[in-house]
Amino acid sequence: MTALIELGQELAQELEIVLPRWVEARVRGIYQAWTSDWSEEIAHEAEEAGKKCAADLGLQLRELLESDIEQQDTNPMSILRGAANYPTQVLKNYDVPPVERDDFAENTFPDDLYGLTPAAFSDFGQNAHELGIAWGAAKAHTHFSRRRETQN
Repeated sequence: MTALIELGQELAQELEIVLPRWVEARVRGIYQAWTSDWSEEIAHEAEEAGKKCAADLGLQLRELLESDIEQQDTNPMSILRGAANYPTQVLKNYDVPPVERDDFAENTFPDDLYGLTPAAFSDFGQNAHELGIAWGAAKAHTHFSRRRETQN
């Protein structure tokens, strides 16, 4: 197994672990800012949304990160941006009004009513950040190594 595949597996595993907590924290942060409340009902719904996010996106991430780089038509952050949909749906279910966003955010992520779209691996914690950087470096190394081989 190559370093790239190993790092991809570690990154996918880390993200599957942190995504549920990320979803729950986003729901709690916005909901409590709006209501100053936190019921068992919304806590349960946020927890379930987090589990679904990890299952859905985890599968997509594993497929991407375990594939050959020539087959990768996207990147992990493009998949992870979809994580915003899960807390957004919970907040919409509780009629939480959208937050104010700048023009760029509104135009780039029109469905992200609460400004939750992650921008970097660091949004998912230090370990995800470090694994994401290492995976990106390994992918670049693999790409350049292959390119050199074909040029020789």
